[in-house]
Formats: sequence, C-alpha cells, structure tokens
Amino acid sequence: MSFEEMDVDTIWQDGEFVDWDDAQVHALTHSLHYGTGVFEGARCYDTADGPAIFRWEEHLDRLFDSAKVLDLEIQHSRGELTEATMELIRGQELRSCYIRPLVYYGYDSLGVSPGDCPTKTMIACWPWGAYLGEDALQNGVDVMVSSWRKHASSQIPTNVKATGPYINSMLAGEEARRNGYVEAIVLNKEGKVAEGPGENIFMVDDGEIYTTGLAESILDGITRDTVIQLARDLGYTVHDDASISRGELYTADELFFSGTAAEVTPIRSVDDTEIGNGSRGPVTEELQQQFFDLIDGELGGYDEWFRYV
Repeated sequence: MSFEEMDVDTIWQDGEFVDWDDAQVHALTHSLHYGTGVFEGARCYDTADGPAIFRWEEHLDRLFDSAKVLDLEIQHSRGELTEATMELIRGQELRSCYIRPLVYYGYDSLGVSPGDCPTKTMIACWPWGAYLGEDALQNGVDVMVSSWRKHASSQIPTNVKATGPYINSMLAGEEARRNGYVEAIVLNKEGKVAEGPGENIFMVDDGEIYTTGLAESILDGITRDTVIQLARDLGYTVHDDASISRGELYTADELFFSGTAAEVTPIRSVDDTEIGNGSRGPVTEELQQQFFDLIDGELGGYDEWFRYV
C-alpha cells in the first residue's frame, strides 16, 4: 500500500506539526547525500486496553545512542518526542500504526564533514500490516542466503541504526526478490550467519533456541530481546550469543525472523532447502502466539513494555 492510499495527513518536523505533503527537505541536505542519519521503527498496537506503543522507551534509548555515535545532538527531549508521537497517533485517529522517528544532518554545507549542518528531527506514523506478506505469519517465507555480506562493526558500528548502512540491506533484499524469494539471510565477513536485511534470526534445534550474538555483526533488535524473554519465561533454553554456520540453517528443526516490522515470521525454506517439515514449526508457533497475545494485551506481567496512547 502506497502512502497515497493511507489515511494520514500530518508529520512532526523539528517541533512543529506540518501537512504530510509539506514535509520537505532541501536537495542539498547532508544526510541525503551521505546517509548521515539515524532512525527507529516502532509499533503502536490496538490492545485490549486501547492503543499502546510497544517498548517505546527502548526505541528511544537506541535512537539517542545511535545519534551519539554519529555526533548528532538531538534538539528535543525524550518527553517532547514522546508527546509528539502520541499526538500524531491521536490526531490521525490511528488505532495501530508503524512509527518512524528520524534524526539527520540537514542543509548547510556539503563537505563529507557535517560541519555546521543542523541536526533535524522528524516523526511520522502510518498504518502498516505484515511486513513480509499477510500469509507469511502462518505459512512462512522462502529465503536465500545473499551474496552480499554484512559489514563488520570495525567498518561501520552495527549497534547503530543508521540510514547509510541500510544500502547493505536493500541490496541483499532486492537480490533475493529478483531471484524469486521473499527475503534474504546475510552472512558476516567471516561467513557466519548474521541476520536478515531488516530482521534478526532464530534457530530451533533439539528443543533449544539459538540466536546470533552481537559479535556476529547484528543489530541488537528490540523484538529479538522480546522473543528471548518470552521464550525463557516459557521455559525454553535460549542461547542468545550463538555463532551459527550457513550449513546449520539447512539442518535446523525450525527457523524464524524477528523484528518490529516482521514481528515473528517463520522461515520455511533456505536456498530451496525445506526447513523441518516445510511449514511453521511448533516452537515458532508457540512463540508467535505468545508474542501476539502479548501485543493484544492478553498476556499479564509485561505492562512496563507498553506506553498507552
């Protein structure tokens, strides 16, 4: 669905609410040329107790941490960003939506050094359904191992959610789609499994759960952390610092992606090799159900993860 088809009309830019079509930047904006921005992707869910942003504080933590690494001085407090987001959701009468904050170097000069370029901030919200397709949550997705490798943390910090490095994700994802797959899996420079272009990856083997560790050049995903905690609370053994070889993907009992956009999405095949029985596995299904019960507001004990609108 394109933005034109969505019932949204307002974006917050640098302290002001502006009409969606008027939210523009100069053609010589520093970040447009060099990818010098940081961003987040969060979701607001229509829970049993009303719309609520899921793990908003953790998303803000990562936004401010990412900005620090790029020396972007955010001109607005956490409270201002929160209130702006709440007002966007309320004002556009959104029950559930995707939330995109972006902090970037603006227009002043165009040397590689941002120099005196101002730090600009925007927030937009819009309805967004299942990221990898409506049937993917139940039936799983077919993926391929990309020929593109994930950049190492010695090259670009992988714990920072920055705009520029996402060309790596775009190349890997588009390679997969050109070849008839829904998504890619990206290996790191050592040839070990890193993650998906916009998702973390989990493997189930002999009843235990494995997910690649931070040293494998992955983003420390907030949904990844959620799944780890839910799985442990269900009694599963979770290895959250795993090193997974490419070959282990093909022999896994189950594989699934996690992410704010992808939520919990099963992987049914890798490089045309069927995973398990070629459908959503029982552990994945249980974790998926637990996750959706959580975001529907039907699972007690996790109230601190929700900020009600």
